[in-house]
Amino acid sequence: MEPIIKHFTDNDLYTFTCQYYVLQTYPRAEVEYQFFDRNHTCYPKGFAALLQEQVDNMHNVIISDEEINFMRQKCYYLPEWYFTFLRGYRFNPNEITISQDDEGHLDVVVNGKWYSAIMWEMPILSSVSELSHRLNGDFNKYDSNLECMRTIEKGKQILSNGLILGDMGTRRRFSFAHQDMVVKELSKLQNVGCDSDTGQKWTGKIIGTSNVYLAMKYNLTPIGTMSHQLVMFEETVSGVFECNYNVMKKFSDVYDGDNGVFLYDAFGDKVFFNNLSKRMAMMYKGLRVDSGNEEEQTEKIIQKYISLGIDPATKQVIYSNGLDINRAIEIHKFVNGRLQDSYGVGTNLTCDINNCKPMNIVVKLTRCRITESREWHDCVKLSCDKGKTLGNPNKCAYLLSVIE
Repeated sequence: MEPIIKHFTDNDLYTFTCQYYVLQTYPRAEVEYQFFDRNHTCYPKGFAALLQEQVDNMHNVIISDEEINFMRQKCYYLPEWYFTFLRGYRFNPNEITISQDDEGHLDVVVNGKWYSAIMWEMPILSSVSELSHRLNGDFNKYDSNLECMRTIEKGKQILSNGLILGDMGTRRRFSFAHQDMVVKELSKLQNVGCDSDTGQKWTGKIIGTSNVYLAMKYNLTPIGTMSHQLVMFEETVSGVFECNYNVMKKFSDVYDGDNGVFLYDAFGDKVFFNNLSKRMAMMYKGLRVDSGNEEEQTEKIIQKYISLGIDPATKQVIYSNGLDINRAIEIHKFVNGRLQDSYGVGTNLTCDINNCKPMNIVVKLTRCRITESREWHDCVKLSCDKGKTLGNPNKCAYLLSVIE
């Protein structure tokens, strides 16, 4: 089958920013990632072999001069030596084991040095998603003209309602071609500056895409800073009550204050807000809300900033918890200028296809050790949504009992 991933930077920006963080903080760390299908999908017979074929092909995917030059320009916070590192990086298929049980459930595990294994999350997820839609016959039902029109209508809805929004849909996209179309059409609308039918000027803005390759292709800003795995790893080093603070400090040190949006919910909001110092709140330009009720989280964020003597209106908050456009508009109205709100929308942009059910899949860190000579520890994620809790159930239960 034709390779699904053809470009090295067909990956989310946070993969690269997290990889550089790992190289700077835990260069000897070893990890295990696992694939989780929250819908417990039974994949068709032979799916594991097709996925293995895609994984094996990744060894041939290397970064181009064009991609390097784009990242130099847009990712100014990454040093030149890191681009030299990327030139020499090769995906190692031996880091991955893939199997299926008799019912068709898929098992995918990644093992290796953290700085290397970290690159596999997006290729695995986007390959599983596209392969599934292809084998399910969804490609045969796909109407490109209809989906283009639907994307344009969503774009108009975003821009006319004052939303500041970016695409975050690489991992569960219908296909690379569909995400390409979505980013292309949204960027075209942004560049027009107004509704061509009414002449109304846009009050919203398409700020970019998390997909670095598509950002390059359409001259957009690649968006994203970090992922939960940094805090999940740090919990095994410094404990649940200190892990957020320590990652905030290390991340800020690594980037000298750049990339200042922190994803705070790896162990729920209570742990984070109880340990958010004024220094860190001032140092970071904002937070990302990826679980919990957005209205409740908004009020907690505002009250925390106020308690620290910080004007919430000076801080950015990015909402990214499985949103569609209508929900983003609701949140925007609720925020009402009290924070600088923006939105990351994924599946609703890149896999909202007529007569097609999107995947609900993730790849998460499950075990780690800080060097090859140290003991292994289980990594877990608690989140503010019970449905997003992942990892060793005994450890999850213990941490919840300690936190609550």
